[in-house]
Amino acid sequence: MAEICSVCGLPGELCMCEEIAREQQQITLSSDSRRYGKVVTVVSGVNSSDIDVNELARTLKTECASGGTIKDGNIELQGEHKKKVKAKLEKMGFKVQVK
Repeated sequence: MAEICSVCGLPGELCMCEEIAREQQQITLSSDSRRYGKVVTVVSGVNSSDIDVNELARTLKTECASGGTIKDGNIELQGEHKKKVKAKLEKMGFKVQVK
């Protein structure tokens, strides 16, 4: 028997909670320079209560073929990947603003 979502009451296959949460979030992309001139792409504004941040970080790291981490609720990717990250996040249904 299919599981019922506790938030929307729909069966698990039809649940729209995560998709609605993606549309409501405003994600900001920025670049930061670290020690020795290394550039880091920072993805901020992801609400960890609605979205699985670990899965999102894993997806972005795979897409960019780079390393990264999660610090203070922000996803940090090694290197300059604003264009790739923006395209991937928009394809996933997020609203993205680039600084």
